[in-house]
Amino acid sequence: MTSPSEPALALGAVTVVMAVVALLLALSRRKQVRRCREMDAALKSAEARKRYAESRTQDLEAHEERFRAEVGHLVSARLPALALNLISSHHPIPGLLQEKAAGPEDAELLDSVLTRVSEIVLKERRRVDAAARAALRGASQDSQALSYRLQSELDGLQREFTGSRHLTHRMLAADHLNEQNLRLIQRTAIVCGAWPGHVRKDTYVAEIVTGASSRLRGFDRIKINSRIATNVGIVGRAAEPIAVACAELMANALEHSRDDLAVDVSLIQTGNGNVSITVDDAGKGMTAEAAARGVRLVSADSQDVMLTELGDPPSQGFVAIGRLVADYGFHVSVDNPSPYGGVRAVVTIPPNLLASIDEEAEPPSAMAPQPAVAPKAERRPATVAASVTGHGTDPGTEAGDEKPSTPAPDGADGLPQRRRRGPAATAGLAAPTYRAPDPERSLKAWSEFQDGLDSGRTGSDSEETQ
Repeated sequence: MTSPSEPALALGAVTVVMAVVALLLALSRRKQVRRCREMDAALKSAEARKRYAESRTQDLEAHEERFRAEVGHLVSARLPALALNLISSHHPIPGLLQEKAAGPEDAELLDSVLTRVSEIVLKERRRVDAAARAALRGASQDSQALSYRLQSELDGLQREFTGSRHLTHRMLAADHLNEQNLRLIQRTAIVCGAWPGHVRKDTYVAEIVTGASSRLRGFDRIKINSRIATNVGIVGRAAEPIAVACAELMANALEHSRDDLAVDVSLIQTGNGNVSITVDDAGKGMTAEAAARGVRLVSADSQDVMLTELGDPPSQGFVAIGRLVADYGFHVSVDNPSPYGGVRAVVTIPPNLLASIDEEAEPPSAMAPQPAVAPKAERRPATVAASVTGHGTDPGTEAGDEKPSTPAPDGADGLPQRRRRGPAATAGLAAPTYRAPDPERSLKAWSEFQDGLDSGRTGSDSEETQ
């Protein structure tokens, strides 16, 4: 017979075994759950990485597409606009296609391309411009020397020639054409960096302006009015440069005004010692943009202007003036309107470029304008002031009478006493003298004049028939 403790022990052992098995099963299940969770997390992470990779790939493709578009826009639009902008600032350079979407690194990279291309183009243009200036300078100086020799020959022929008036007129016309041609060659040489090519001695200001006007077609429309002393001149080193500047300003005034309108040129010496040469035309004037460009070109800062910036055909006048201003120290302004609605150009010559010339040793030319005599101010006699401050009105004086009264000695009370004036007596004015004409003198003068005309006609006719 079995003891009752054995089944209990067996049952307890089975229970323990089952408990251990249950515990092992629980641990295994927990481990499986954890592993499943880890696998789920890994799967989700892989999917996230996949989605991130796909999103990153799409962003890179979009960025590459935008960059390709910006590069295409740079090549097709921005670089050609840069080339035009280097010629004239009126042509703007477009920006990026998508400025907000483009990153700062891409924008900086694309802008650096424009900067580098601009530097290369400007360097090459300056090299080409310098070569063109050198070629033009050499050709202009040779042509200028030949024109000066031709001018000397024409001057000698004019002094020695005694032919008919028709041939004399044609010779003077040829001389004037050579003067115009010489001015154009001289202007081109100055723009290309050459000196004016002509050395003068100290010259009167009026002769400088008159000589400058004689180089122009339509010089008869230029009216020169001088208000400076006849002995005021310009030092030799600056005489020809100032003549060139005046000639260009007067040529510009003639070109931009009608053929029936005059150009007024005034010479005046200011209180600070400067001499001002004012050129007023009655043309249409300049726009604000043209005036600003003219001011820039005639200033001393116009040394970097290239030949390609002067237009087609090139406008060289203001550039030549700017180079002379920078080299010789006078001043030119072209941004003021004239009283006639056109442009007022002023050449200001400082005192260090002026000289006083002895008129007896070197008399001025007969063609130079004579200075205008300033009207003298009429002085009122002192007796008029005394009559105004006196008491009462002289009963012998009418209301409109302005003849001065003769003061009397002071009275007892210290006030000046006036006397009654005589009838309309003019004091201090001498009566004009009248000389009767001499019939014999008049007859002699007219006879000599008629004899001269007859002899001139006879000599001209005989020469023209030879």
